[in-house]
Formats: sequence, C-alpha cells, structure tokens
Amino acid sequence: MDAKMQRRVQRYGWDKAVVDYEPGWKESLADAHAELLRIANAQAGEHVLDLACGTGLVTLPLAVSVGPAGRVTATDISEEMIVATRRSALEQALSNVFAYRSDAESVEMMPDCSVDAVTCALGLMYVPHPARVLAEAWRVLKPGGRAVMAVWGERSRCGWAEIFPIVDARVKTSVCPHFFRLGTGPALPKELELAGFVDVVQTRILTELPYASPEAAIRAAFSGGPVALAYNRFDVNTRHQVHEEYLASICAYRDDDGYKIPGEFVVCSGHKQAK
Repeated sequence: MDAKMQRRVQRYGWDKAVVDYEPGWKESLADAHAELLRIANAQAGEHVLDLACGTGLVTLPLAVSVGPAGRVTATDISEEMIVATRRSALEQALSNVFAYRSDAESVEMMPDCSVDAVTCALGLMYVPHPARVLAEAWRVLKPGGRAVMAVWGERSRCGWAEIFPIVDARVKTSVCPHFFRLGTGPALPKELELAGFVDVVQTRILTELPYASPEAAIRAAFSGGPVALAYNRFDVNTRHQVHEEYLASICAYRDDDGYKIPGEFVVCSGHKQAK
C-alpha cells in the first residue's frame, strides 16, 4: 500500500471506529496508557503534544497533570476522533486541551522547540513513515524534553493478531502493513536513537485483553479498531465468515468469564539532549 492510500485508510477507518473504540479498547489498553503516563511524568505548567490522540484516553490525564497553567495539544488523523477528544475535554471542564486534525508525520502548527514532552499511545504502528513522526517529535521538543511512545509488542505475544490476515484475505490491500515491526526486538529504541534521542529506554508489558462475550470481542476487533473501514464494506455473509474465523483464532483464550486474550505492549522513551 502506498503512503497516500495508507493515510486515507487510517483517516476514514478511525472515523468509522470512533463509536466503538472506547467500549472495545479502553480497558484493554489501560496498562499501556498507565505506563506511558508514568514515564511521561507530566508536570504542572508544562506543554505536552499528544500525537494520534484517539478519543483522548491519554490526552485528558495529561491535561489534569499539567493543570491550568499548562496545556496539551492533541492531534489525530481522524476528524471524528478529534471531535470526541474535544467533547470529552469539555465534559471534564479541561480548558487546557487543544485538539486538531493533523497527520503525525507533519505537525505544521507546532513551532520548533516549543513543547516539554511528546507522547504517542499506540498510534505509531499506523503511519507510513514512523521515522518522520519521531523526527517531528525531536523538532518540536525543547532541549532536555522527552518523548514517550507506546506500540504493540511481538506478534507472537498478541493473541488477537489473526484479525489482520482474516480481513486482508477479503480486501485488495493490506489494512495495516508492518503493524508489529516496531514492537519486535529493539526496533523502536533504534528508531528513537536514529531520530537523535538519547537516554533511550524500552519497557515490555505483558497484559490480557478482557472481553465478556463473543459479541464484545467481535465489536472491539472489527468495529472499534483499525480494520473498521474494510469491515464497514463487508456484506452480511462476509461479516459472518470473518466473525467465525476470528472467534476460532481466539478460542484458546475463552473461559467461563469470557475471553482473556494475551497481548504485549512496548513503551519506549528518550530525551532531546540539553544544550
């Protein structure tokens, strides 16, 4: 898939996923979000840039941490995700959140050396050129500032991974090419170092994705995630087929309480060297 098409798939796919994203993924992503927030350690008065913000699950806690004297600029390629973030910030009376639709590879509204921290929670896997995102993070950070990135880990440790070949078998282009690359071995730390970051540290987190029923697991995987655009175009028969195949792929993780699907996150941080 060329870069232009990949961006289009992500933009309109996440527009489709916005309603089911939090119900399907908030609990499952909590461990990665908590670790990213801990490492980011946002302080009162700081300015944080949150890339690929989704519905604001990381943006809003960051805004609480930086307080009224600070600010969080949130960006996402999906307009519907930005609308959701703005709505949630308004509901929580967080006037220090400023959300914009923007490609993470080119955050043109942000001046050089303008923020204290850059975060990206599970969005870096979706962009055509992750190195450009990290270059932008380095550009906008003040000297001494830090970047914290979270991605999914090794494919073999993510029990839901068959969702991609199941969908790819029915569409002409790959939905998420190279999805697990950055979570493999030392790939993400190397990318940060190539972008100029120092003091790079990587943490791996093994987790479980809990779903109470087959319907909940299907909703998250197909309607609330990265394959939502393709899924939206499937007819009733095709949807039935992919549901059955996906449930078969995760059947080993079912118990009396539903599903506990294994997963792994990688959280990596680095600093822009102080002058």
